[in-house]
Amino acid sequence: MLETVPKFTQEKETINTMVSLELTGALKKIQDEYLFWDKAKYKNKGLNPAVFWSAIKMQRKLKNTSISFGKYTFTFHITDFMHRALHQFDLNIGGTLSSNIGISETDKTKFIISSLIEEAISSSQMEGANTTRKKAKEMIQKELKPKSNSEKMILNNYVTMKHIVQQKNEDLTPESLLYVHKLITSNTLENTKEEGAFRKNDDIQVVNHIDGEVVHTPPKEENLNILLQELCVFFNEDQEKFIHPIVKACIIHFMIGWIHPFSDGNGRTARALFYWYMLKRGYWLTEYMSISRIIKDSKNQYEKAYLYTEIDDNDLNYFITYHIKTMEKAFFALKTYINKKQKEVVQSARFLKIPDVNDRMSQILKIVFDDADRVLASKEFEKRFDVSSFTARADLKKLTELGFLEILQINKIKKNYIKSSQFDNLLKNYDI
Repeated sequence: MLETVPKFTQEKETINTMVSLELTGALKKIQDEYLFWDKAKYKNKGLNPAVFWSAIKMQRKLKNTSISFGKYTFTFHITDFMHRALHQFDLNIGGTLSSNIGISETDKTKFIISSLIEEAISSSQMEGANTTRKKAKEMIQKELKPKSNSEKMILNNYVTMKHIVQQKNEDLTPESLLYVHKLITSNTLENTKEEGAFRKNDDIQVVNHIDGEVVHTPPKEENLNILLQELCVFFNEDQEKFIHPIVKACIIHFMIGWIHPFSDGNGRTARALFYWYMLKRGYWLTEYMSISRIIKDSKNQYEKAYLYTEIDDNDLNYFITYHIKTMEKAFFALKTYINKKQKEVVQSARFLKIPDVNDRMSQILKIVFDDADRVLASKEFEKRFDVSSFTARADLKKLTELGFLEILQINKIKKNYIKSSQFDNLLKNYDI
């Protein structure tokens, strides 16, 4: 799938070229974007492409730090782009104060639940789950039973993310890794014995499904024990040489995908562990960010980041750079989403003019006002507002008594709610 890279040569011409390019700043953008040979060769400034590439590689090698898992060695270093991005993340997604993103304490639960749902849907869709976002949200919010394998995958991901949020301060062990995998794959694999179990053979390969080309052959099964033990140590303990926590989280994500310890579900497990480590290290806002939604929209780049790393001497910077870029996009998307939701909260406040209507009920009225065909269920509002079943039913019952909603009887026990025929006229009475 990738072009053959020119052989690196550490000759006098390479050294002179690197020094010359450093003096003119010609390599800065290439290194910040961390371009692979297939793109870097077009930036050669009229130089011999092979020499130009060797100059790029030499500059990278001079800055690299090595880390090892088992008998495998990987390298990385912090580029100027990473330094700037990591600084912004430290300012905005870490610490204990939430004023920098504008989330009020009363809205925190609502935003967390929404982002967990988004992450569950996107992470599962990347691995083949085939259902609409609307159906998936409805299933989770209303606690409906999954009707297909795709819906099971999404529900499993949601349950796993909730588990990770609850266990975020715990250490990673092979046993807890297996438990995460079991939660993610429950009742979705052809062989149920593979759920929550490490692979027992070397038959696993990562294949390009378009042309059948093998793009990655994971380490042999006999090496799994030492690789995973050392990954747990890497997860739980600080290294002798400081590694920024976000960079470590990216490496952990990469290593699960690269080691491929399971017969299936490696990608979902890798992304779950990324969240776990970020939350463990105090990056609380990660709980609100859907990284997988951004990765899903750039899946080709995600896969190439793995390939670039492996084909170019296990240089992790390709993957780390890609991952940090997705985090920037996810953070921007979160800010946009929060601004939109905060506007909705302000807009729903006008319904508080109605006597006996509380804040939750005002938001329900806003939903019905915006979507006249919406069918409401108490389960949805239990989730949305993190309240008891009794409280959710009481809010809907009160709005029915006030004439804004009508009951839609489903069976002898279950009932939903819809917009009443007098909804619009009632609002006019309150000058809304």
